[in-house]
Amino acid sequence: MIRINIRRVAQPIILAALLSGSGFAQSADTEKKAPENWFNLDPITDKVYGVSTEKVYQELLKGRTAKPVIVAVIDGGVDVNHEDLKSVIWTNPKEIPNNGKDDDKNGYIDDVYGWDFIGGKDSSVHYDNLELTRLYRSMLPKFEKADTTKFSEADKKEYTRFKEISVAYEKEAKESQGNYFGYQMMMDGIENMKKKIGKETITAADVQAYKPTDPVSEQVKQIVENALASGATFNELVGQLKEAIDYFEAKAKYHTNLDYDPRSIVGDNYTDAKEKIYGNNDVVGPDADHGTHVAGIIAAVRDNNLGIKGVSNATKIMVLRVVPNGDERDKDVANSIRYAADNGAKVINMSFGKSYSWNKGVVDEAVKYAASKDVLLIHAAGNDAQNNDEADNFPNDEDDNAKEIVNNWVEVGASSWKSGEQGIGDFSNYGKNSVDVFAPGVAIHSTTPGSKYADHNGTSMAAPVVSGVAALIRAYYPKLKAAQVKEILMKSALPYKEKVQVPGSEGQTANLSDLSKTGGIVNAYEALKMAQKMSK
Repeated sequence: MIRINIRRVAQPIILAALLSGSGFAQSADTEKKAPENWFNLDPITDKVYGVSTEKVYQELLKGRTAKPVIVAVIDGGVDVNHEDLKSVIWTNPKEIPNNGKDDDKNGYIDDVYGWDFIGGKDSSVHYDNLELTRLYRSMLPKFEKADTTKFSEADKKEYTRFKEISVAYEKEAKESQGNYFGYQMMMDGIENMKKKIGKETITAADVQAYKPTDPVSEQVKQIVENALASGATFNELVGQLKEAIDYFEAKAKYHTNLDYDPRSIVGDNYTDAKEKIYGNNDVVGPDADHGTHVAGIIAAVRDNNLGIKGVSNATKIMVLRVVPNGDERDKDVANSIRYAADNGAKVINMSFGKSYSWNKGVVDEAVKYAASKDVLLIHAAGNDAQNNDEADNFPNDEDDNAKEIVNNWVEVGASSWKSGEQGIGDFSNYGKNSVDVFAPGVAIHSTTPGSKYADHNGTSMAAPVVSGVAALIRAYYPKLKAAQVKEILMKSALPYKEKVQVPGSEGQTANLSDLSKTGGIVNAYEALKMAQKMSK
């Protein structure tokens, strides 16, 4: 799943107000804005902890050209016609567009820009369950009313797992429903307030003059007053609230709904994990916001006077649609990795993750296959403010004993443009043994569908920054292998010397070296210099 922790990332001020009934944290929209193009800036010259991309082009790559490297974006879809992306989208040279034939004989008909592994004959999956929900549903028939006295030892072990799954599922489902109805109740109260005030633009004076008639409207008034006092506008508050409602509505109606299973849309034999030929060629899908944003960070055109500047000027984006609004499925992830490796990708960006796995083995085999094809995989660490050394985060490059199975995987946490204790995102997952490096992932401005642009937060944004740097290395120094590029990314990361607040903690601080293997933030300038030396 493209995970957004609503408590820490998307709507922190609204949730805090709803649950506490008083007190409004500072809105992300009213804080000091991040510097323009900050993730490409230089820590010394520009005094902001970007990855020094602009310095690379000015000092190391000026006048040089390179053959573009293919970067596969495994995500929820990409707007291939975006003004800042359409010229850098990969096209399959062996496929004749829209002729209804499998010209290159790879099993995928008209796979011009990539493939949609959650598409079917007539449409594509938009919403899906959490993996937790799918696991719980699969185990219910066997264990819901089972006589545990007749269990074998194997059954007992599986039953223990079922009980753990059921507790986690019930908690998730209850919270999803409660938050959805709670937010909707708040929205109803705000709409009622707006109707009684009778104005399109609501001011602090209007709210102060508003006379509540019941305890709920009294609470709503207090929430709105606090929001306006913090610097937010009434419309900003309503906009954020709508986003929160949409988020929890999806969790309640689809993510945790045992009666909802959209896999029939795809039409594959889902029990056959080795099946590869299914899906369709709609790489945009019903919601390409996240994937388009990711693609722009990696490779948006730098010299067209439009939009933003991607990290790499030598990249073609291959689009693989795998991630719905819900949790991605292991079978699809594995097949997308194999597709990328078979079709020339040298870097794969994976800005998604989940807490449970259906079939980790099939993904592990695909990761090993990618390693055999010299492909580097970049993965977002997640946005749950958790220690990945202690909590599951899939997919990953570890076996059951937490040992690395390959040396072509980079796990990325999110850093911030701010300094000092706020140097990393307060939502970012971390782990001294499980997260390799950090990279810019807070207030990242990038491409969104319809040739638009927006700021997003997340390790989902940090991973493509690293993918862009990796693509630069592989384009300008093509003799370097995936494992060498990983080594460069880690060894050249700039150490972050100040203590940072540990995400999810109450004021606890730590060195970044305690939260990741390198204790550093990826730096393109140092990486390219190291690549030049290593390639000699």
